[in-house]
Amino acid sequence: MSSPHSETRAKRSATDPGPSIGTRVLAGAVGGLAGGIVFGFLMATMGMLGMIASLVGSNSAIVGFLVHLTISILIGLTLTVPGAGLLKKGLLISAVVGIVYGMLWWVLGPLLIMPTMMGMPLFTLDAGSGASLMGHAVYGLILGLVATLIIRRGR
Repeated sequence: MSSPHSETRAKRSATDPGPSIGTRVLAGAVGGLAGGIVFGFLMATMGMLGMIASLVGSNSAIVGFLVHLTISILIGLTLTVPGAGLLKKGLLISAVVGIVYGMLWWVLGPLLIMPTMMGMPLFTLDAGSGASLMGHAVYGLILGLVATLIIRRGR
């Protein structure tokens, strides 16, 4: 037998459309940017921004940082626009979702997509791979937490 409170919650969740598309976009853009800035500083200390810039035919660290931030925002949007429901369940769940999402992008980005674009071997693990994995996990953590706070405010 269910309580009146659980029935009310079930009705509310069944009829709740979730955050608006504007809130989802804002959450992904701001969360992706926040995580991207932190991760970008880590990449700068490792001298990786020139390689990111090479994706657009440059070797400038500033161009690399701007490319990295653009990618960070787009990746943030690919989490929050379809997956905002996951991020409104609480900060702990959002932190875990964000970390796992960041780690997924570690596999997709530097291990698969970027080497493909640059004609390099795929899935190469080297000295920088651990730092890259950590950076992607931190990016995802920040994305998940910031996006959740924005989604909660946008209800």
